[in-house]
Amino acid sequence: MNIYVGNLSLDVTREELQKEFMTFGAVISVVIMNDRYIGSGQTRGYGFVEMASKLDGHTAIKRLQGKTLKSRMIKVVEALPLSHKGDNESLHKKMNSQFNRKVDRTRR
Repeated sequence: MNIYVGNLSLDVTREELQKEFMTFGAVISVVIMNDRYIGSGQTRGYGFVEMASKLDGHTAIKRLQGKTLKSRMIKVVEALPLSHKGDNESLHKKMNSQFNRKVDRTRR
């Protein structure tokens, strides 16, 4: 189960976040998002925790929602799944047809 954790203090580490969730079950991965693409590496104040069990994930969400972690009240919810492959394909087809249409520029 993938869990979104928001309103994180910029000081929270991956290990600290993992420790909070390990209380409720096995943690597969923890990612704290950052601005590595613009070069600063500054954390963005949110991340994702993947737990092995959906039941443990729901328990963690209930118990950690609104908890204060490093003086910030965190938001914990089940993460939305990425779009299904089929949905992405139809979106790409739609966008390609929209942008690849021949435009008659002589009529103005």
